[in-house]
Amino acid sequence: MKRFLTILALFGALSFAAAPVAAQDKPAEAPAATAPASGPAAATAPAATPAPAPTPHKGDVAWLLTCTALVLLMSVPALALFYGGMVRAKNMLSVLMQVFVTFSLITVLWCIYGYSLAFTEGSAFIGGFDRLFLGGTFDSAKGEFAMAATFSKGVVIPELLFVAFQATFAAITCCLIVGAFAERVKFSAVLIFMVIWFTFAYTPIAHMVWFWMGPDAYTSAKLVDELNGKAGLLWQWGALDFAGGTVVHINAGIAGLVGAYLVGKRVGYGKEAMTPHNVTMTMVGASLLWFGWFGFNAGSALEAGTSATLAFINTFLATACAVLAWTFGEWLFKGKPSMLGAASGAVAGLVAITPAAGNVGIAGAFVIGTLAGFVCLWAVNQLKRWLQADDSLDVFGVHAVGGILGALLTGVFNAPDLGGPGFVNNWFEMKPGFGSIADQVWIQAKAVGVTVLWSGIVALVAYKIADLIVGLRVTEEEEREGLDVNSHGETAYHT
Repeated sequence: MKRFLTILALFGALSFAAAPVAAQDKPAEAPAATAPASGPAAATAPAATPAPAPTPHKGDVAWLLTCTALVLLMSVPALALFYGGMVRAKNMLSVLMQVFVTFSLITVLWCIYGYSLAFTEGSAFIGGFDRLFLGGTFDSAKGEFAMAATFSKGVVIPELLFVAFQATFAAITCCLIVGAFAERVKFSAVLIFMVIWFTFAYTPIAHMVWFWMGPDAYTSAKLVDELNGKAGLLWQWGALDFAGGTVVHINAGIAGLVGAYLVGKRVGYGKEAMTPHNVTMTMVGASLLWFGWFGFNAGSALEAGTSATLAFINTFLATACAVLAWTFGEWLFKGKPSMLGAASGAVAGLVAITPAAGNVGIAGAFVIGTLAGFVCLWAVNQLKRWLQADDSLDVFGVHAVGGILGALLTGVFNAPDLGGPGFVNNWFEMKPGFGSIADQVWIQAKAVGVTVLWSGIVALVAYKIADLIVGLRVTEEEEREGLDVNSHGETAYHT
């Protein structure tokens, strides 16, 4: 009972930690209607007709609603099944439970304070408290919805829709970490860690990479520098991350590696067989991940248009290339291609193309997907042995390594000379441009470095706090018997 009260107190303290010291600007809202003329001229001239405020297009709204549901599918059931099939039968339900409850926990925290910290104006590192409990997104008395900007001037979506879409990103990022310490961690420790890491790692990284003032705010060339200065730090640097290479995959992969070290190796690791208990289930999970990932990547365009189309085909193509690369690589080096390898290759390709999805052309998708298959295959075999960490389900080898590869190659294949679309470097005139590949790769590398350090440090502290409160690991006896029975009092299978 004392442990439960301690966990509840920590949850409450983080959820309601601070009151806003000053009102913050709303994130990327549509511009207000133009005010009518005033002063002496107004007496002799007819009043100017106010410009109508932008309204959301039903096609964009329908598209993003669909994408939000697809990303939800990526976690429950896709990721849960993908992970669940790879553990031993006695731990199947524990993995499903950790993914299912973590997703729910982060969704609630996102709506309490996470969205506000990630996507409102504050500093270059973190947002403010203007949207606590989603305040200001919907006026029930007037029936009015606040609008959020997209990447096109005059094109908006309901802010609550953006909240929901981004909630799925935050939740699945935390769920990814579960795979690194599967089969030996306490359920209570998982939840404590997730609250802390989400608050102090995910929300700042999301703010640094993705928060900016929106294209409609750039009404004059004189405002460009000022508005750029209000964006997140990595956005100011010009880092490109279309759908979460840094925010999601590197972030989660590093936290997973730290967890694998701190929780320790599974009992019998390296001595006993720890083969997946149901590769069929893992294949189903991987297939659902591929399907749901179209919402993840193509939805990040925030509009149903050409950018979403480019992200869609790149996601489709790069994943197929990665499956082939992993399969033939495994066939070459191990003698036999495996279903587990093909499924892992699919996830590696999805991870690597995520930061690049709408930022590269078709040539980039071919190269990024193919390299992801080979590089991640090496990472989960040779690199894993070098690191000597029991990363149970290869969260680091696939997500961190694949994310880093994709982030760096985005800087290469964004170049128009290599078939990329370039990027908008003047949001007032909406002019595309590109500097040099070397410069952009250096920016991408700095963004990767910040993410690695930030996530790693916060993860270390979060694990230590969880360990002090409840302990990270179950007993050896409980681990040998299985977490399903000892942590949840039920089993996945009855014989």
